This record gives sequence, structure tokens and C-alpha cells, in this order.
Amino acid sequence: MKVDANIGGQIDGSEGGDLPTLIDQLSTAEACGFNGVWSTEVGRDPFFPPLIAAEHTREMTVGTAVAVAFGRSPMTVASSAHDLQGFSGGRFVLGLGTQVKAHIERRYGMPWSRPTARMAEFIGALHAIWDSWESGDRLDFRGDFYNHTLMTPMFTPAHHPWGRPPVFLAAVGPRMTEVAASVADGIFIHGFTTERYLRETTLPLIEGTLDANRRDRASFVIAYPGMVATGASEEELLAGIAAVRHQIAFYGATPAYRSVLQLHGWEGLHEELHQLSVAGRWAEMDDLVDDDVLNAFAVVGGPSEVAAEISRRFGEVIDRFTLYTPYPLSAAARATVVAGIAAG
Repeated sequence: MKVDANIGGQIDGSEGGDLPTLIDQLSTAEACGFNGVWSTEVGRDPFFPPLIAAEHTREMTVGTAVAVAFGRSPMTVASSAHDLQGFSGGRFVLGLGTQVKAHIERRYGMPWSRPTARMAEFIGALHAIWDSWESGDRLDFRGDFYNHTLMTPMFTPAHHPWGRPPVFLAAVGPRMTEVAASVADGIFIHGFTTERYLRETTLPLIEGTLDANRRDRASFVIAYPGMVATGASEEELLAGIAAVRHQIAFYGATPAYRSVLQLHGWEGLHEELHQLSVAGRWAEMDDLVDDDVLNAFAVVGGPSEVAAEISRRFGEVIDRFTLYTPYPLSAAARATVVAGIAAG
């Protein structure tokens, strides 16, 4: 199981809002032993940090986790991903997500319709564009949502030897999970996932879909940003627990994630959290997340303890684990966790 970090945002108490800070984050991630770094589309363009990562690292996987597909055209995404695959020497992973209807229509000003069908076609369009660039054959992709039928030599990117980048798809519900296992190279499982939900719901769906499409599990990557509450001292640990408890409360209030709570018999918790969020009573929500809920959704303990528990829970079923710590965590603590997972 490889262990990854986020860049361009808060991974060590710094926001990554300027170039020197981003470079420092990359240097720290590499020194801590992380296998890869991901850039999110929160407050900045997701494709810029992987470009800097490609320049300032030599071995780590670099990628987006995730870029919003429906805010863009398959052609523009194909071009950016092709360049990043070349610049990184074949280390780039294109992670895509849908976002929700309100953001696509009102923030991006783009159309929204049938997200699972649109996403499957989006990935099909990417493959057709990349295949055209690679083979030199005429581009002729015609779909329900996207049509790409023009590609002249002037606009065809220069060939590089690394091939097309793998495409990972962020999925929450069962239908998008099926799309990922049908047409993508990997999946980003949502951080609001418990070990039980992963083993009893998500993994059987992935494996069944792969089998139905005659795809090999060994060639499909399951990536999971798991919430972790840890710290080098008791004070840091308590701060981490408080931050993770708050994150769980936020996710638990969202109807799209209700099914995870339902599996555990915690439907009432969702209703309470949702009502408080609608009323704007955010400060009261964290207290509803008791220790049973906390420990189901997050790995909690000292750095060495959480490393062992991450390996126990996910080592047999997850290919890449992103350390999801929505609070400042020292480089030393992160290095201990990474080393512990690698050793376990």
C-alpha cells in the first residue's frame, strides 16, 4: 500500500498559496517518504501544483485529486493531462470528479445532465483524443454530450514516450463507482467511508463490476483518503481529534453520504446533523459525533499506533492511502506514520 499526501492546500499548517510554500510542501513530502502527492481543486487550479511537483520531485506520483470534469471540455483536459504526463516523465495521474449541479451550473456556467452517463462519455472522449494523438488517426468521437471530430497537425501535441496518463474517478454513490470500475483506471473513494462500508458495500461493487467487464483487479487502483487523528504530543492529538470530529460532522450532515451512516444504524445522527446545518447551528454539530462514530470514520492515536491501524484496516484492500489530516501535523509525525505503514 502506497502512502500519499495532499499539496497546494493545508497539509502542514501552511495553505500552499504561493510558490515557495508549495515547493516547501513538496520537499517535506519527499523527505517524509510519501509515494505521491495530489492537488485538489479548492481555491486554485488543480493542474498547476502537479506541474511544480513534476519539476521538483523525481520519483513521486503526481496528480489531481480531483479536477472537476464537468467544468471543462474533454479536449482541454486531455491537453493538460498529456503535457503533465510528458513533463513528469510518466508519473502523472488524472483524477476527475463531477462536483454537484449547483456548482457546475452556477459557478462554472456549464451544463448539467445525467452525471454518470456524462462522466463515462467524458472518459471515452479523453481516450479517443489521446488515441488520435498517439496513432495519427482521424479524430472522430461522437457522443450524446461531447463531439470531437476536428484535429489538425498544427494543434496535435508533440509525441512523448510515456503514453496516456491513467484516469482515476472520484465516486461516492454506487452508480459512479460502477462507472469508475467500468471505464477508469482507478477510483478515489470518499474520505467519509468506514472500514465496514468499504468491505461490505464498496469493494464488492467494484469487484463485481470489474468481473462483469472482464477487467483485472490488479490493473485497477483503489485510492482512499483516510481521516487520521494523530499528534506527537497529547495536546496535538487532542487538536487533531477535534478537527477530525468537526470534519465528520460536516460530512455526516450531507444527504449524499447518508448511506454510510445507515449501514451502521446511525440514520438518526444524519437527521440531527442535517437539521443543525440547515439552521446554521454549526458549533453544536461536533458534540453529536461520539467516540464510536469518530473511531469508525477515522484512525486515532499516536503516529506509530495509527500506522499499525491503517495497515490493519486497509493494507489488504487499498492500493494507495492518502493521509487525510484536516489540521496542522508536524513533518516528524507524518514521517513516522509513513515509515510505520511501509514497515507494516
